[in-house]
Amino acid sequence: MKIAVDAMGGDFAPQNIVEGAFKAAKEHGMKVVLVGDEDQVSKELSKYPTSKLPIYIHHTPHVVAMHDSPSTVLRRMKESSIKVAIDLEKAGQVDGVISAGNSGAAMALAMFIFKKLEGVDRPAIATIHPALKGSTVLIDSGGNVDCKPFHLVQFALMGDAYAKYILGENQPRIGLLSNGEEESKGNELTREVHEILSKMDINYIGSVEGRDLNSGRVDVIVCDGFVGNVALKISEGLWETIHGILKWEAKDNLRAKMAYFFMRRAIRRLEKRFDYSEYGGAPLLGVNGNCVICHGASNGKAIMNAILLASSLARNKLNEHLIQELNEKGDLFRLGQRGSDRNNDRVEKINRRMG
Repeated sequence: MKIAVDAMGGDFAPQNIVEGAFKAAKEHGMKVVLVGDEDQVSKELSKYPTSKLPIYIHHTPHVVAMHDSPSTVLRRMKESSIKVAIDLEKAGQVDGVISAGNSGAAMALAMFIFKKLEGVDRPAIATIHPALKGSTVLIDSGGNVDCKPFHLVQFALMGDAYAKYILGENQPRIGLLSNGEEESKGNELTREVHEILSKMDINYIGSVEGRDLNSGRVDVIVCDGFVGNVALKISEGLWETIHGILKWEAKDNLRAKMAYFFMRRAIRRLEKRFDYSEYGGAPLLGVNGNCVICHGASNGKAIMNAILLASSLARNKLNEHLIQELNEKGDLFRLGQRGSDRNNDRVEKINRRMG
């Protein structure tokens, strides 16, 4: 597998990006194409013994800043590092692409260049969260803030396939995020989605609450991107808060300090489970390519794991399984396809305007 990496994307690019690429190549034999400013990338690479490693540089002159709007990137930044990285996969020169840069631009470019999978109306971001036993996939984690019922149903099917073929869950338990487990709870959107999912051939267990993101009760939690992104940010800050409280409590109390000392191994294990770098990044499901979006502050370890995830998506042919899952649900496929046709018409208009 060969993975293209946006070397200029992220809060600490290209330093952390190059470090992660080096680790992926050295420790896992991954072939990596670093896309970005050749001078800057080469300078960082010179810090590592890379002469015998399959790491390549593809020069691009432009960088997408965090404040750049997706529309601006689409219209004016055709030689940006993230766009060129996606172009390389579209051309079949690499098997996947990752970026820790502007996530909105990465999503817009991935949908514009890769196009959506057949039957997918809106691609969605899937993030992994630690649970009491194993982990939980949250979908959507911020890609679509305003959703219709069939969007969430498609998210459920994509999350089901991701849990099966990437995370190895045999019969993933699917839950719908709501403000209560009772059927009467939720808003109009969640109640309608609950009714549809209850009749489908998936392991849907019903509505779940926010606490189930880490309880291990379900393998996949479905929600719209607005709610999902709020849940994601809360989850990201959870360990920092817990760790900070433990250290504060141990500061002036001898018994607490001794307990903290003897529990340090358990605390380190817990810290590892909550460390986002262990998961690398979040795949954008529903596009006709393998795209992983990383945290802006990703360190070298996170970039390495994101490269491995992108490779896993390609190796396990996730998109083929997604299409199969959607096709097997005929009524849903036709419902989603009508929306996709409308969106494809809009994309064609944009293409014509851009020449």
